[in-house]
Amino acid sequence: MTTSGEQTRVHAFRDDALGDHDAVGLARAIRRGEVSAAEAARDAAARVRTVESRLNAVQAHLDVPVLHLDVPARGSGAFAGVPTFVKDNTDHRGLPTGHGSVAFAPRVARRHAPFTRQFLSTGVTVLGKTRLPEFGFSPTTEYEDAEPVRNPWHTGHSAGGSSGGSAALVAAGAVPIAHANDGGGSIRIPAACCGLVGLKPTRGRVVANAQGRQLPLDIVTDGVVSRSVRDSAAFLAAAEQYWRNPKLPPVGLVEGPSERRLRIGFLLDSPNGVRSDDVTREAVAETARRLERLGHTVEPVELSIDPRFTRDFLTYWGLLSFLIGVTGRTFGADFDRRRMDGLSRGLREEYVRDWRRTPGVIRRLKRTREPYAAAFRGLDLVLSPVLAHTTPPIGHLSPAVPYATLIERILAYVAFTPVNNVVGTPSISVPAARTTPDGLPVGVMFSGRPGAERTLLELAFELEADRPFPRLRDA
Repeated sequence: MTTSGEQTRVHAFRDDALGDHDAVGLARAIRRGEVSAAEAARDAAARVRTVESRLNAVQAHLDVPVLHLDVPARGSGAFAGVPTFVKDNTDHRGLPTGHGSVAFAPRVARRHAPFTRQFLSTGVTVLGKTRLPEFGFSPTTEYEDAEPVRNPWHTGHSAGGSSGGSAALVAAGAVPIAHANDGGGSIRIPAACCGLVGLKPTRGRVVANAQGRQLPLDIVTDGVVSRSVRDSAAFLAAAEQYWRNPKLPPVGLVEGPSERRLRIGFLLDSPNGVRSDDVTREAVAETARRLERLGHTVEPVELSIDPRFTRDFLTYWGLLSFLIGVTGRTFGADFDRRRMDGLSRGLREEYVRDWRRTPGVIRRLKRTREPYAAAFRGLDLVLSPVLAHTTPPIGHLSPAVPYATLIERILAYVAFTPVNNVVGTPSISVPAARTTPDGLPVGVMFSGRPGAERTLLELAFELEADRPFPRLRDA
């Protein structure tokens, strides 16, 4: 842990079984017998204890002594023996699922969720569950009456959301990789805030969650946050070994850059008219210059989505909160929607006022794929900010902020990511080459057509090789 003025960085990197390994490197060391899976689990648990008092990232631990965890020395799967965490909106047998809410007492899950089974098929050893904001609605992992998840690069700032707990642990070196999911940016936002790689896969690329299949528009996709491109690539390849959607082109194992040069569009301001701040704009512009130096063609692009998109997405967001309020007893008999936080209540109340718009909202959101596809004519990928401004301090997006102010702040921040959730297209956040003046990472985002994960990963590999991503340990 290092302190400079009011800025505190927190990490757990040390000379133990995990060392500086990413998940691929640690799995290789375990396969070679250089360390054991039990040692990796033990040392990861020790690292978590080292940082948890400052980061508040963990929701629940498996109630099993680490030394007795059933982790074979040489198991199967790309990540055999690699310690990790599952986000607390996804069932893992033997652990409660709380969804970040105090509106009910979580029950212990009797079985794994479908995605949990896919994640476990990669060989990971789950140590527990990570925190998220209530029902994953917020782009920061903060609460009305509990300690927030803090950013290990600067504990006075947000770790992002909704996968903030996972991102904080991975960035701090407690584990090399962790589960995340994304319904409006919830993989990419915390990845950008914490200096990680965050790939939101194409809709249908991984096993769908049960709740999403029941909605008129499934906007949530599961994945991981990682410190290296090869970890995100290896996860996707391993997940594909468990189950592959025959309607999508296979990704396979991406192991490095492609020789193919791309045509890449870039935009600095969001399609809904939100202007990005100067630091963010420069991060994107600098990335565009690097791409041109590497031989790619980069040109401005416009994404002309319906001007009602932001309000429509907000209405759909409110529909989700409304449905939770109506069906909350499925979480627990003691569910009380009055105990949901200010953001959830505000979204629900706004939806109740606007519910008559629902058919038109869903129809227009589904049509977003048309202008999205039009923007890609002649292009392979689009470069943009992840977020409209740099990582805010703790409190700026707290659910305790009055709803009218809070939602205005959220919409001025989360202005780029939701389009991919609505259209169902893949998108990746990678760290820009430099941090902000106060030492925080800045993410840049690449988006593609449905099924374009291989192209996204190849380009991310190329940027990482050209200039290694900033590392917390070196900051």
